[in-house]
Amino acid sequence: MKQASIVLIGMVLSVWGLAGCGRSEAPAAAATPAAPLRNLNIVRIPLDSPQLKQIQVEAVRQVDMPSDELVAPGRVAMNPNRVSRVLPPVGGRVLRVLVKFGDHVEQGQPLLIMESPDGDAAVSADLQAQSTERQTRAALQKAEGDLRRATDLYEHSAVAEKDLLQAQNDRETARSAYEIAQTVREQTARKLQLLQLKPNEFHQGVQVRAPLTGQVLEVNVAPGEYRAAISFHTDTTAPLMTIADLSTVWVSSDVPEPFVPLIHLGEPVTITLVAFPDQTLSGRVARIGDVLDAQTRTLKVYVELPNPVGRYRPEMYGTIRHSGPTRPALVVPATTVIQEYGRSIVFVERGPGQFERRQVTTGVRTGSVVAVAEGLAPDERVVVEGAILLKGQ
Repeated sequence: MKQASIVLIGMVLSVWGLAGCGRSEAPAAAATPAAPLRNLNIVRIPLDSPQLKQIQVEAVRQVDMPSDELVAPGRVAMNPNRVSRVLPPVGGRVLRVLVKFGDHVEQGQPLLIMESPDGDAAVSADLQAQSTERQTRAALQKAEGDLRRATDLYEHSAVAEKDLLQAQNDRETARSAYEIAQTVREQTARKLQLLQLKPNEFHQGVQVRAPLTGQVLEVNVAPGEYRAAISFHTDTTAPLMTIADLSTVWVSSDVPEPFVPLIHLGEPVTITLVAFPDQTLSGRVARIGDVLDAQTRTLKVYVELPNPVGRYRPEMYGTIRHSGPTRPALVVPATTVIQEYGRSIVFVERGPGQFERRQVTTGVRTGSVVAVAEGLAPDERVVVEGAILLKGQ
């Protein structure tokens, strides 16, 4: 019986072993090759898809591009060379103010009228100078006549030589007095001309005129006020008005220290203003600061901007751009480069309907093109229109 049981157990184990071998070989016989992994950087568009017709492709070009570019914030300011703070030429009481804040004035236009004793003093001094000039002219004429008579008498031995010398000396003295009187008369006449007063007429109003053409930005005077004359030693007189010619304005900018070598006096600069974002303006560097700001490590740069119709007003904000030296570089249209997860991406054509998503490093942008420093090779074809359609694929 024991032998029969052992034989039976052996037969059962054999059957289990055969069954196990059958299960392990079946999958091996049915195994198939693994499918290739999909390239996630390749975007495929069916050739008959309408979407493909919206995609435009161009070859990468190589052109001369700036090696670096200055981009800095700017602020519109008045041209300091075209700002005038009007001061009273004489002391006196203001009779009338002829313009108001915001008015446009022409050079030479009357701004206000003052009643001033200095005006009457100028007229009086001119009258005195005229009188002295007449007197010295008459004295000179008499001295010249005396000299002629003395010369004639001396030639006929009718007078001594000392009398002739005295007549000559008197003539020279009279001539010097007349020349001095002429100089004084010219000075008094010039003062009347500067004050625009008529000679021989007292109690005239002194007109203060616009020194330049521009806008009245400040009016600091009213009728009835008394204002002192200009003092060249201690000029503490407040200006009557401030007038600025805004036909040109300055755009001031703080240029970072590393970009200072890129900019030079008189060079053209591109300007965009926040108020006119679609316009690209052109100006020239009018002044470069002499001292670097120790705190911000920037240098003041002033760009002169033409403003013929007055659209660009002081305190407007914007940006200035200036390119450095050029060198050969690969460029693509700006529409070629899109942003994806903080990276600059372009799509390179690999075949009909096949586009490779590729990361690139961009450089300076000039106009509608941007330089590509890394990621592309010359003559590769990239998507220039419709890249946004491929971004979501």
